[in-house]
Amino acid sequence: MVVDVYTLEGNIKGQIELNESIFNAKINDVLMYELIKAANANLRQGTHDTKERSYVSGGGAKPWRQKGTGRARQGSIRAPQWKGGGAVFGPHPRDYRIELPKRIKHEAYRSLLSMKFKEGSIKIIEDFKVVDGKTKEVAAIAKKLNISKGILITDIEDNLLKRAIRNIPWFLYNNVNRLSGRDIFYTKTVLITENAAKIINSKYAKGE
Repeated sequence: MVVDVYTLEGNIKGQIELNESIFNAKINDVLMYELIKAANANLRQGTHDTKERSYVSGGGAKPWRQKGTGRARQGSIRAPQWKGGGAVFGPHPRDYRIELPKRIKHEAYRSLLSMKFKEGSIKIIEDFKVVDGKTKEVAAIAKKLNISKGILITDIEDNLLKRAIRNIPWFLYNNVNRLSGRDIFYTKTVLITENAAKIINSKYAKGE
């Protein structure tokens, strides 16, 4: 299918062919859910930790003798029932990362991009580079394209562009080789540069 390509001023520059198997596929809600769940899990650091009773300092001596005091028997003041005692079944560092199979991931992206396309949220724009890497430069482009909450997908690692977008909370940046399903799902407008669209056409085509 053929769609329009826009300039940075919001005018139609030309047209580009988009692969129907990517942008007009059957939407699979389950796979999209798995993709976003994996993205959320991969953001978790997993550095949380708690001390069990063997790791809490102190408590080497029995607090009182076993019999004759009238109190319940105790072996250590660092047992879980004591204030300052060890935690029971507390969290420990772990890796939450979820790696989806390539076939599942590609099918999920096809569903996600198709959903956004059917919503009218995808816009193809001309390739460009920022000059100074200033936030106001990218903000001006977004304003001309009527972006209130969007994501820009390009085909190159442009550090100046990343720096310029970084300070805009409602505008995100993705490289086409490292797409975030979470970022695409939760945004209103998906801007894709021409070269990035061509890469998506070949990378996520059915059967690839």
